Amino acid sequence: MDNKRDDMHFFCNFFSKNRKGQVTIFIIIAIIIVAAVVIFLVLRGNLISNQIPASIQPVYNNFLSCLEDKTRVGIDILESQAGYIELPDAELGSYYMPFSSQLNFLGNPVPYWYYVSGSNIQREQVPSLNDMENDLEKFVEYKIKECDLESFYAEGFEVVFGEPKADISIGEDKVSVSLDMPLTITKGEDTAYVKNHDSSVDSDFGGLYDSAVQLYDYEQETLFLEEYAVDTMRIYAPVDGVELTCSPLVWNANNVFDDLAVAIEQNTLSLKTKDGDYSLNNPDNKYYVVDVSTGYNVRFINSRNWSNVFEVSPSDSGALIAEPLGNQQGLGILGFCYVPYHFVYNLAYPVLIQVEKGDEIFQFPVVVVVQGNVPREALDVNAVGITETALCQYMETPVEVNVYDNNLNYLDSKISYKCLESTCEVGETKSAGPVNLAFPQCVNGYVVANAEGYKEGEVLFSSVNGGSVEVLLDKLYEKEINLKIGGKDYNGEAIIIFKGEDSSQTVVYPGQKKVNLSEGQYEVQVSVYRNSSLKIGETTQTQCIDILQSGVGGILGLTKEKCFDITLPPQIISNVLSAGGTQDYYLLESELTKSNIIEINAPSLPSVTSLKDLQENYVLFDENKLDIYFK
Repeated sequence: MDNKRDDMHFFCNFFSKNRKGQVTIFIIIAIIIVAAVVIFLVLRGNLISNQIPASIQPVYNNFLSCLEDKTRVGIDILESQAGYIELPDAELGSYYMPFSSQLNFLGNPVPYWYYVSGSNIQREQVPSLNDMENDLEKFVEYKIKECDLESFYAEGFEVVFGEPKADISIGEDKVSVSLDMPLTITKGEDTAYVKNHDSSVDSDFGGLYDSAVQLYDYEQETLFLEEYAVDTMRIYAPVDGVELTCSPLVWNANNVFDDLAVAIEQNTLSLKTKDGDYSLNNPDNKYYVVDVSTGYNVRFINSRNWSNVFEVSPSDSGALIAEPLGNQQGLGILGFCYVPYHFVYNLAYPVLIQVEKGDEIFQFPVVVVVQGNVPREALDVNAVGITETALCQYMETPVEVNVYDNNLNYLDSKISYKCLESTCEVGETKSAGPVNLAFPQCVNGYVVANAEGYKEGEVLFSSVNGGSVEVLLDKLYEKEINLKIGGKDYNGEAIIIFKGEDSSQTVVYPGQKKVNLSEGQYEVQVSVYRNSSLKIGETTQTQCIDILQSGVGGILGLTKEKCFDITLPPQIISNVLSAGGTQDYYLLESELTKSNIIEINAPSLPSVTSLKDLQENYVLFDENKLDIYFK
């Protein structure tokens, strides 16, 4: 009896000592079981997929083929839309910068990687690799349920799709897809359940994108497209120069811009990278080789029909005019005539850059900008959304705007606001009455109003405290010009200038015979030239200047006169002033409303046989008065 009690006491003590250890063992076993269940559930799709019944395998193979096709479609969209499937918000251009945030290429929108907004703000929108992977994942998730399995349904198959979750990795020559989506396929007694689906698409998308970024960075660092633009401008448009002639040089701005547009288009298409199809043995081709090696073929595209900005100053009513020197009174000592000219251009136009390998093309556009005859300032290629000015970003000051004609009738007009070097589009007024528009804050800016058929008007206005502003616009009347010389109708070449108080218009007659005028004070000037063969021989002139003395005198700032001879080469003056004069005239609106034709009669000038005669004609020109009639 005592032995039994001892055994029981021993067992109780032992159980008490080991109970904690047993609980720990049970917990570990439970964890192992739960982990095994989780691992089984995770791998179940793949385990079962390896055991897909032969009768169901064609359906699943078709699904994997569809997954690859949808991925490839997404890649094609990314390549054609500059790395975007879902396009960024569109930003419209303006009269000053007509570029939206997207280039319309063959009817398809392609987001610019660099452009200048309508409010004159530089913007970048270059997608990252992660951005493109996310876009492609969303695209596959949305499109995968559109896989066409109708032919299998007709054979008795049942397919149940779960919710998809895609994971995509873009490599240099491959795009890998991992799709997490429960998929159950059943036919009769055969069933297959697959959760994870892996596929890959052979594509150079990643490499093409890397090369596109390389080209974009090189453009932002070196502005090579702008440098080519400056070269083209200086070859195909008058910029700087001097010509020996006694008659003005005149260019039609529209013709200059047309020539520039054609030249820019052709020269842009000629550009190649080091990997392009060109011959280094041809010296003419070396100029067009961009110093970049991408490993792919690269094309640069521009079209004269795309939106662009061509501006030049000084210009007068669409004409570029350079006046001669040396034939004015008091300059006879020169002994010859010459015409110096200097024109300043602003250019902006798109270039579409395509990186190509085989059937794949990755493309992105940029805007090329030349300001004041020189390339724009380069951007920091690591920055995004850099702005030149923030003025137009903060248009929050309310201003009441009233735009009238001379009879105080309200007008439809476009309103902008100029402050220092910036111009912001503000909005539009209506003929129904005044409107409230939001202005940026500026002291002593100008409200500018433009209405069709009216002269542009501007009013000095400080917008800091809001308020109201009124702009009065003068109506423009189109009139035909009939030019007479010495009372007889004249159809030869002439330059007719109407210089107003705040603007002027130039008519290159007879190519142009119409002018738009409003009421106001004008100086009307007519210049007529005729062919000549006046010869001026070689002449020598002595010119003296002050230079520093040598030695101690030079240190003290003392000077001495030094003279030298200048030999002027002989020249033939091919055009000489033969008729013309000037007239101050206040043009009444009643004259404009009641007439259709402006008749101008200019006196003729004596024949020119010497440089002295030519100089005397310029004196007479200033004294001659024009006769002006309205009919």
